[in-house]
Amino acid sequence: MRMYAKSILVDDQARALAFYTEKLRFQVKHDIPMGAFRWLALVSPEEPDGVELLLEPNQHLAGRAFQKALKADGIPWTAFSVDDIEAEAERLEAEGVTFAQAPVKVGEAIMATFDDTCGNLIQIIQLAR
Repeated sequence: MRMYAKSILVDDQARALAFYTEKLRFQVKHDIPMGAFRWLALVSPEEPDGVELLLEPNQHLAGRAFQKALKADGIPWTAFSVDDIEAEAERLEAEGVTFAQAPVKVGEAIMATFDDTCGNLIQIIQLAR
């Protein structure tokens, strides 16, 4: 068994698509119309055949409550790894991305958290080499 996809709830698929492709530089793998919404799957350009990130429309009341509670408590929805967190944080800030937590060393890792503008906090992490 292997990982295929991970989902993230977003409050606006079009805004999420713009943020994740323009700011985070993910690439569209699938963009399939499904009625009022779309099947939006993105991949990292560093791993085009890797795990897909699904931008799921947040239409269920329980999903919206969960998303809101995580953000209110400062808990990231998911995390992405980077090789140089300082450089990536600087690049994202230059792109207008708002950080809730600047890079900080935690044990054998350095972590930072930013707002994805679609209802979520997202963490980036650089693991010790």
